Amino acid sequence: MKEWNSFDKITKAKGMWLVDSKGHKMIDAVASMWCNVWGHSNPQLVRTITNQSKKLQHSSMFNITNEPAEQLADSLIKMSPGMHKVFYSDNGSSAMEIAIKIALQYWKNIGEKKTEIATVENGYHGDTFGAMAVGYVPQFFGKFKKQLFQTLQFPVPNNYRLPKGYTLSDYQNECLEKIEKKFSKNNNIAAFVMESGAQVAGGVIIYPKGFQRKISQLCKKYDVLFVLDEIATGFGRLGSMTQYQEQKSIPDIVAYGKMLTGGYLTMAATLANKKVYDSFSGEFNDWKHLFHGHTYTGNPLAASVANENIDMYKKNNLIKKVQKTSKVFEKYYDEISEIDIVGDIRHKGMLMGIELVTDRKKKTPIHPKKSINKIFYEIGKKNGIYLRTLGNIVMLVPPLAISEKELNSLLTRTIKTIQDAKSQVI
Repeated sequence: MKEWNSFDKITKAKGMWLVDSKGHKMIDAVASMWCNVWGHSNPQLVRTITNQSKKLQHSSMFNITNEPAEQLADSLIKMSPGMHKVFYSDNGSSAMEIAIKIALQYWKNIGEKKTEIATVENGYHGDTFGAMAVGYVPQFFGKFKKQLFQTLQFPVPNNYRLPKGYTLSDYQNECLEKIEKKFSKNNNIAAFVMESGAQVAGGVIIYPKGFQRKISQLCKKYDVLFVLDEIATGFGRLGSMTQYQEQKSIPDIVAYGKMLTGGYLTMAATLANKKVYDSFSGEFNDWKHLFHGHTYTGNPLAASVANENIDMYKKNNLIKKVQKTSKVFEKYYDEISEIDIVGDIRHKGMLMGIELVTDRKKKTPIHPKKSINKIFYEIGKKNGIYLRTLGNIVMLVPPLAISEKELNSLLTRTIKTIQDAKSQVI
């Protein structure tokens, strides 16, 4: 923390650019923490917020409702195959806490005792205690390990860091075999929780084809609820609106957030299928209802901008645009790989992770005395780009609507930043 004596103050933003108090411009290469869709100061989204603010700014969802929240729930169900009802919250961590609580209470509601949560190693679901327990990244949460509830964790195939003597296919099969072996011997597993399509904060690990689908099949076979986190990976980030459709793995519960409102207001949603929802329906004295509520649940301002955002996806055919624009990343693979501190490049849709190493043969991660994040922020700023790293991974997570020209500029500036940073990180 002592490294940061002061912070640059962002005073305005337009399109893909952030502008600080001194007039310095930077391309927003992380979509303001992976949530921005259309760029900054989009007139349609700003107008929607303004118009809604004149009618209803906030009204709780305790015994009452509001039109924007109801409209959004209908849209979310229509775009999410297999889902039946929506539970709102105001951030991704909360959406996942709710998903975990729903999964555990489901079994109590139907009179069965299943209390354990299974998940994958190095996943990430947020920074609150339940989310930390289920998405345990050791370097983030190690200080709280004794306070977290125990989970069953399984390895994820990472093509860059396979055990010696394994092919990706071999290791993927072994990971799946470990899951099935545990499922077959343990009848106490309530749910399997994982990020959908890729692990993002855990290092941009793209799942091999079929991995997620086979886990969903094992969950059905052994009567385990399948819970997916699409907070960072849904809404087009990996090239599809609902990533679980591409993965052919319909969940029992799924969570959305981040890009739900285009990145303009905070909102999240947890969706469940009819089987799960119906288990919470009963008479008052049955005590089956979910005791969970947020002050800003179903906030009409956030719901209104989310509705406009979803309409804009359709009108602008954004998903097809993302699929086309994301191919720009591929043109730079060779140039990035030629930088001698780059060990691996991982990319899907509008997400790229560049892993930095000191030794390519040994794949030794870079660990400079000064934080890589600060080094890349300062050098990136000089090159007109706002970058944020996670450990030794340089992450590119631009707004989805970025143009091909702007993405080319972003990648060129990233390459220069990595080259300029070499002397400071080795």
